[in-house]
Amino acid sequence: MSLLTRALSVTAIAILAGSLAVAPAQAGVVEISPPGANDWSCKPTAEHPNPVILVPGTFESMEKNWSTLSPYLKSAGYCVFALNYGETNGVYATAPVAKSAQELGPFVDAVRAATGAKKVDLVGHSQGGMMPRYYMGFLGGAKYVHQLIGIAPSNHGTEGVIVPTPGLVPDPNYTGLGCAACADQQAGSAFMQKLNSIGDTVAGPSYTVISTVHDEVVIPYNSQFIDGPARQVTNITIQDKCPADVFEHDQTPNDPVVHQIVAHALGKASGPADPAYQPRCL
Repeated sequence: MSLLTRALSVTAIAILAGSLAVAPAQAGVVEISPPGANDWSCKPTAEHPNPVILVPGTFESMEKNWSTLSPYLKSAGYCVFALNYGETNGVYATAPVAKSAQELGPFVDAVRAATGAKKVDLVGHSQGGMMPRYYMGFLGGAKYVHQLIGIAPSNHGTEGVIVPTPGLVPDPNYTGLGCAACADQQAGSAFMQKLNSIGDTVAGPSYTVISTVHDEVVIPYNSQFIDGPARQVTNITIQDKCPADVFEHDQTPNDPVVHQIVAHALGKASGPADPAYQPRCL
């Protein structure tokens, strides 16, 4: 199966403006990459030696989740790649998180093979900022990752309810939505206990976490932070840098302040983002 093409035999469901819009089933649908992503002829430069892989969050497609950050990074000179993963009944990133992590590994391998890079940088939103930790900690991926940048990541689960649209409240096991990933991301779930049983970090990669006090999905927002030495981990609250920033969970990947912090972290030859870095507030 092509990394960019997937045959959909079920109804395709697109997440649009925070609601679920049902589209007719189509066979052989070509997945749409965000602008600037998945140029498989791209070769990293000495200035930006690690290709960047963008990992979307629950219910999200790469096209929607990375429509602004992908071209921003591409214009800055990075080789940018993105993927969809964890499809259940036509909805992305809803499969068990451990299963989705098994899809990330081959994509990382394909990017490394195409670019000739030894390691990649991972930038993920929500589940996409947490799931790579399973890949690195349990599937041997740490040796292929230079750094992980999590935007509003569900690192320790949420005490809230993960739903794709306001007013839709699933049963406690999320069977009504067919969203195993939602159940996995509940605070205290069996998955969360396993993920964090080895600690928040593994040897090798650096970690930067970017969170907003206005997060209404992964709560409390500071549960997103991870523990680790300063040489390996930086936790950033957006409002500590720009107090008037009102971006919440879903839109954090589109926040120009977040863009600047991500680019700063990616520009580090080693270690996470500098906690003293000050983006330009808009």
